[in-house]
Amino acid sequence: MVDGSGLENRRGASPREFESHPLRQRLEQAANRPSSADADLQPRPRRQRRRGRSFFLPLIAVFLVVLVGGVWAGFATGRVSFGCAFTPANRCLRVLFLGNSYTSVNDLPLTFARLAAAGGWTVETTMVAPGAATLADHAASSTIAAVLGAGNGQGPWTAVVLQEQSQIPAISTTRDRDMAPAASALAKRILLIGARPYLLQTWAPRDGMPGAGLDYTAMQDAIDESYRALAVSTGSGLVPAGEAWKRALAEAPTIALWADDGARPSMAGTYLAACSLYLALTGSSPVGLSETAGLDSAVAAALQRIVAGR
Repeated sequence: MVDGSGLENRRGASPREFESHPLRQRLEQAANRPSSADADLQPRPRRQRRRGRSFFLPLIAVFLVVLVGGVWAGFATGRVSFGCAFTPANRCLRVLFLGNSYTSVNDLPLTFARLAAAGGWTVETTMVAPGAATLADHAASSTIAAVLGAGNGQGPWTAVVLQEQSQIPAISTTRDRDMAPAASALAKRILLIGARPYLLQTWAPRDGMPGAGLDYTAMQDAIDESYRALAVSTGSGLVPAGEAWKRALAEAPTIALWADDGARPSMAGTYLAACSLYLALTGSSPVGLSETAGLDSAVAAALQRIVAGR
């Protein structure tokens, strides 16, 4: 979880600060020093240039160490420290995730970032996902307003992924009263900052919603329909992870998609959602990507093919 107040915009020294810098004063004193014939015969400029080079060489070495270390750390963690600064704009994704534990369990943003890196993309992610949070909570949050406005400190987000509390879209009354207004408000704000909103369609719990008379299939169908309708009405992209989940249960029933609680995702379920994100946000198939998130390679390949509809 992040706090928008932690984002800061770092800039270099201003021209006024440089005017009073001791180095500039020494340079001006040297430039105004009277010359002599003896001085003209001495290779003093060469020695000065060498001293200048010897001054900057350690700084250059430090910069290279930090650069290489930062990139290595990025490969090790899936979050490239220098991010999109050295990546063409058409190969960079800056993604903000707004959701709850369905997003935070197993770190869906990091799983997606690593999957995308395997496909040649650079990804920067930020996640705000308190347990049981709803889109209405996010829409009313001053923290979210600050994070949306900050644009990661480097420019606008590429995408903002919205994930609703799992039961709300399954019932038409709560969908219309709670989800629809919040999704619409958030989508408008996201579009205003030049990013694309995406609705992350979730999966129903293994046992459905017995209190509402819905088994898994009926609840999943209702969730799917709600997300699809709201994606159209809000101008958002759709990440159909719930529909992929339903296909996986039919085509690969031995893969455990739910965690032990029967609601939140297992690592395989998170990987399925990450593959769905990859397809929706990049427009490319996840089939053949080398990143498996620690799953057996055959399991990862099966989930990739299911998401791609193969």
